[in-house]
Amino acid sequence: MRHAKKINHLGRKSAHRKAMLANMAISLIEHKRIKTTLAKAKALRIYVEPIINRTKEDTTHSRRMVFRKLQNKQAVTELFREIAQKVAERQGGYTRILKTGNRLGDNAEMCIIELVDFNQTYFSDNSTKAVKKRTRRGKAKQKETQVEEVQKSKDVKKPVTEDTVKSDKEIENTEVENTDEEKDAE
Repeated sequence: MRHAKKINHLGRKSAHRKAMLANMAISLIEHKRIKTTLAKAKALRIYVEPIINRTKEDTTHSRRMVFRKLQNKQAVTELFREIAQKVAERQGGYTRILKTGNRLGDNAEMCIIELVDFNQTYFSDNSTKAVKKRTRRGKAKQKETQVEEVQKSKDVKKPVTEDTVKSDKEIENTEVENTDEEKDAE
């Protein structure tokens, strides 16, 4: 019977399981999100959250304890430099598991496990929103500039048709008549 046996063995011996979880933790730290099966993601969450929690206190001892689990210098430095700053205020729950459906070959439940503070789609950044003015001053100017922009966009190039040729000739005739009248007035 398996009463009170909490760990998921994932069908592997202990050395293989520890190595696999360490490699997955390194990938998660480097890439901030990875795609895996749901069972592995749940096991990885249990494995990696205490490691991330150690980064709140940047001491030699905590670095050595994290290195003992990961065995990768680049992952440890990234963990203590970048990730520690973002998770400093968070009390726990550093990872998020998003289910993506079943895998085609063996119908295994697939998911994405990611670090919570590094997903930009869930943040609502108030500083990027434009503050809307509530005054009505300057509306006429804005409308004039919009009308001018529309006229400029229409003036780009007109297709040549008989109507445009006639209108161009009429404009030239009126200009000639105006110049003749100006000469007579002098």
